[in-house]
Amino acid sequence: LCNCSVVGSDGAAECNGTTGQCPCLEGYTGLQCQSCAQGFYPEQSSQRCLPCGCSPAGSSSTQCDHSGKCQCKVGVMDLKCDRCSDGYYRFNETTCEPCQCNNHSKTCHNETGTCLHCQDNTEGDHCELCKEGFYRGTHPAHACHRCPCSTVASTGTCRIEPGEAAPRCDKCNTGYTGPNCNQCENGYYNSDSICVRCNCNGNVDPTRSPSVCKPESGECIGCLYHTAGFHCEECEDGYIRDPEGTNCTKKEPTLGPETREFTTSAPNASKATSFSTAVINSTLSPTAIQNVFPISSSDNSTSAFADVSWTQFNIIILTVIIIVVVLLMGFVGAVYMYREYQNRKLNAPFWTIELKEDNISFSSYHDSIPNADVSGLLEDDGNEVAPNGQLTLTTPMHNYKA
Repeated sequence: LCNCSVVGSDGAAECNGTTGQCPCLEGYTGLQCQSCAQGFYPEQSSQRCLPCGCSPAGSSSTQCDHSGKCQCKVGVMDLKCDRCSDGYYRFNETTCEPCQCNNHSKTCHNETGTCLHCQDNTEGDHCELCKEGFYRGTHPAHACHRCPCSTVASTGTCRIEPGEAAPRCDKCNTGYTGPNCNQCENGYYNSDSICVRCNCNGNVDPTRSPSVCKPESGECIGCLYHTAGFHCEECEDGYIRDPEGTNCTKKEPTLGPETREFTTSAPNASKATSFSTAVINSTLSPTAIQNVFPISSSDNSTSAFADVSWTQFNIIILTVIIIVVVLLMGFVGAVYMYREYQNRKLNAPFWTIELKEDNISFSSYHDSIPNADVSGLLEDDGNEVAPNGQLTLTTPMHNYKA
C-alpha cells in the first residue's frame, strides 16, 4: 500500500511501485507527502502547508518557522520581513537604511526617513535644529541649551556667533538692551525687573542727558525750563506755574508805595550816581528796576539789593505802619483821658452839705481849688453868711446854723 497523505499528495495517482514515493502537491514533501517543503510552513488547524512568502530583499532565507515568520535581515522586521524596523527607513532591494537623526531620535518615517519624536530640545527632518528659545552649544556637540533671553524683554530666541562662548538674544523688545536684553535702554528705568519709560513731563533733553532718568529709581536727570522734583513736575524756588499750568515763570515782586534812593556805581567810574525815585508801583519787577536803575555786577553792595525779598520788605513796612498807628491811638486816648480828668476836677462842688438830725454841716473846698469863684454859691434869698464863715439857713419854721 502507498499510504499517501490525503492532504499533500495527488490522490488520483498511485505511488511509485519501486520506491513507494507518492506524487506530492506543491509545498509538500516526503515519501507519503506528509511534510511541508522548503518555503512552506504547516497551518496549525488543518495541517496544510502554506507558503512562507518571505521578502527576498528583507529576509536572509526563504524558510520560515512553524508560525510562518521569516528570518529578517538587520533593520528589517515584520512577519514576512517586508518592513523596516525602528531606526531604519526606505525598504529597497537590498535592505533598510538607518535613520539619520543625529542621535536625538530612534525612529523615523519608514518611507521618507523623517525623524520622529526628536529629543533634547531638537527639531527638523533629522533633528538637526534646536527648538525656538534654544541654541546649539559647542560642548557637548549638537546639544541644545535654553536661551538666556526672557520673552518679556525679547523674542526669546538667540544665537551664538563663531568664536563666542555665550549666546546673544536675536531681538530685544522696546526699552531693553544688552546681549541678553537684561538692561534698560536710555529713557527707561528698572522697576521690579521690568523696564518702564521715564516720566519727566517733557522737561528733559535726551541730547544733554541720554539716560533721561536714573536707571535704578526713575528720578529724572537735568530738569529744564526751571522745573524740579522727582519727575520734573514742580517749579524751582522763585518760579510759579503760569495761568495755563504749563510753564514755570519767575515770581513777580510786589513793592509798597514809598520813596527810595538808590546809589549805584558803574565800573571805571570815578563818581557814584544817585537816583531819586518817586512812588514805585507795586507791579514793578526787579528786571524793570534794573533797567531804570542799572546796577553794576561788580559792586557787591548794589548787587545784593537785587537779592532782597520784596515780600519780606513789604511785611516789614506794614508792621512799622501798624505799630505807628497803635502808638498814635494810645497817645490820643491818653490826652482825651487827661482832659476829661481836668474837666471833672474843675466842675467838682465847693461845698458839701451833711444833714443830721438837727443841724446841717458844711465843708469848704475853696482852699483846694485856687482862683475859684464861690461867691455865687452862697447867694440865696433865704441864706445869710455870717462874718465868721457860718451859714445861716432860715425857714419859716426852723433856723439852722453851720
